[in-house]
Amino acid sequence: MIFATEIFMLLKRKILLFILLFFSFLKAQSFRNCSNEFLNIGVDAAALGMSKAVVASTNNVNSIYWNPAGLVGIKDYQGSLMHADYFAGIANYNHAAFAMPIDKECALSISIIRFGVDDILNTTELIDREGNIDFNKISLFSAADYAFNIAYARNIILKNIKFGVNAKIVRRTIGDFASSLGFGFDLGIQFEKNNWKFGLMARDITTTFNNWAINTIEFDKIKNAIPGQNQELPETTEITKPKLQIGIARSFKVNPLFSLLTEIDLNIHFTETNDILSSEYGSIDPAIGLRSGYYDLVYLRAELGNFQNTSQFDTTTTLTLQPNFGLGFNYKGIQIDDALTNIGGVGNALFSNVFSITFDYTFLRT
Repeated sequence: MIFATEIFMLLKRKILLFILLFFSFLKAQSFRNCSNEFLNIGVDAAALGMSKAVVASTNNVNSIYWNPAGLVGIKDYQGSLMHADYFAGIANYNHAAFAMPIDKECALSISIIRFGVDDILNTTELIDREGNIDFNKISLFSAADYAFNIAYARNIILKNIKFGVNAKIVRRTIGDFASSLGFGFDLGIQFEKNNWKFGLMARDITTTFNNWAINTIEFDKIKNAIPGQNQELPETTEITKPKLQIGIARSFKVNPLFSLLTEIDLNIHFTETNDILSSEYGSIDPAIGLRSGYYDLVYLRAELGNFQNTSQFDTTTTLTLQPNFGLGFNYKGIQIDDALTNIGGVGNALFSNVFSITFDYTFLRT
């Protein structure tokens, strides 16, 4: 009897925790000035190993995310796959992309990003009003975010000036409880002169809106779980403000066998944050990337990014940064990359391995 009572109390606490998390999530959506944070993580282990400092130098299928102007650099059909664990495997982050040249001047690409937590226990109906427990009432659901992208790029004005635009549809779901739909646009430009490369990426240039729809039937099941709380549906509009990334890169040919690429990017937010350079008008977070290559076969990357002013318990602030490391192998159109990085980019989370593969149609012809 005592054992059953303990189980009952434990399950009751879990239900209460779920309800609190659910409503805190919904309230966080109400007219937020930032949203779709999963789209800030990034794609491609090679780019993540460069601390995301690739806006000026990106030139393959993954340019659809980093700077769509770089898609002009592809010469054949290309595809890309990436997988990463998030929060020690609690969540999964996946990306797939395809790109193709239309002609010598322009290219087209599509991609999908999914960030999700699967097999979450739904215990909202586990205990009835009489206090009876029925384990058959437990079900599973997923909380997942999706982004569907389509990008177009071409040379404009001069041959070495590239332009690209990316349209994205964002779909977010929390099981049967709530879902949202949003859309936005990104704009990118690249310029190349000799061994110098310049890039500009403007994200969410029209401001991205997400509108949430809450399942009122599911809401009614849990709204009275905490007396006097959560009696009304929260407002459910998200707003993602524009962000700007500026990059400059320089490539070097050390000798016939060794090459070197360096890039510095400035990530600009039009709001005050903990970035190393911040004011009420905006903030700037620099990222520094370095890649060395051997015969265009093996690549080694080591970079620094995410420079933040972190508050301490004694009210002082300390500058923190995030190192990133990566290794890549390229052979006959197949490129395999692995990055050691904190894809969350926040706090003192453990580093994890991010794996990706990029391939083009040329490997089928050899």
